[in-house]
Amino acid sequence: MSHTPDLKTAIRARYGSRANLMVEPAAAASCCEGPSSCCGDVVGGSNNFSSGLYDLSELDGVPLQAQLATLGCGNPTALSELHAGETVLDLGSGGGLDVILSARRVGPTGHAYGMDMTDEMLELAWRNAAEAKIDNVTFLKGDVESVPAPDASFDVVISNCVINLAVDKSAVFAEIYRVLRPGGRLAVADVVIDGGLDDVGFADQLRRDQHAWGSCIAGALSDREYRDHLRQAGFDDIGVEIHRRHTTEELFAAGIPDWATDLPRPEFDRAMDRFTSSFVRAVKPA
Repeated sequence: MSHTPDLKTAIRARYGSRANLMVEPAAAASCCEGPSSCCGDVVGGSNNFSSGLYDLSELDGVPLQAQLATLGCGNPTALSELHAGETVLDLGSGGGLDVILSARRVGPTGHAYGMDMTDEMLELAWRNAAEAKIDNVTFLKGDVESVPAPDASFDVVISNCVINLAVDKSAVFAEIYRVLRPGGRLAVADVVIDGGLDDVGFADQLRRDQHAWGSCIAGALSDREYRDHLRQAGFDDIGVEIHRRHTTEELFAAGIPDWATDLPRPEFDRAMDRFTSSFVRAVKPA
């Protein structure tokens, strides 16, 4: 994609502004002016993908700012079945919610790392971990296409609705494979297109929509593409499981894009019905 730098800049600004909302009330007023703002499809302070994903017992003692900053579509900490003493990496860790929960699960003999590309989210994550009194955590600045970690560093890599934002998906899966130890596990929650969009006439327009990229829609892989990428990277035991299906109203809470207003609405809705929040698992051969 020729506009990759611009796309990454836009996504970084969008999610950095989301972090600012958690700590600067004045930022909320400037950020949320209009449907094309950085808040995008976050309406009334809540995120359509992220509601009801965690048990209340899990969130006990977790700072409210960490809970509100999440823009995930699943609970990868439950999906990954973390064990005491393991080392886990969360790609695109945001405000640190999944890192804090992971650190609790792996215990004092384990360690949870979070990686994010936005300074604002990293600052918020460190603050949230300190407030939660969690000290077996480390937050790193980096890009999911080039992870700042040595080979075979982690037992588990998790991610929550982030891989769809990456332009070079092959690089992401190659990096995950590289940093996992032999026998290591991938456990991802992501937006996945059930059956893909090959037969949808407006798919190219959707893929070019920068706002739809930032809303976790335009960059989503199909279930087949996910399996293909993971196989090509070298993974085994690949599974893709639909957790929740989404409606047009959830995907475009602020209204459908201008380019889509002339499309027959039933046709647009049928395509949007294919977008799911799914769990993806895979194992690096021992």
